[in-house]
Amino acid sequence: MHLILYQRDDCRLCDRALAELAQARAPDFDSVFVDDDVGLEARYGARVPVLREATSGRELDWPFDATDLMRFLDR
Repeated sequence: MHLILYQRDDCRLCDRALAELAQARAPDFDSVFVDDDVGLEARYGARVPVLREATSGRELDWPFDATDLMRFLDR
């Protein structure tokens, strides 16, 4: 499973998402910041934070909590 968290610099919601990921004991993930990438900004700018499972392409948009994360990760 390859997880990517799309986020922004200085983003309170992103900080909350990180806390939920820690609470759910999510596996390691890559953090990708959309701020300086036109394509990522267009795709995720209004949606961040977004957790993406790269292999399947499934995405979990904010808001999510530890329970939502565990369900997402169990699929």
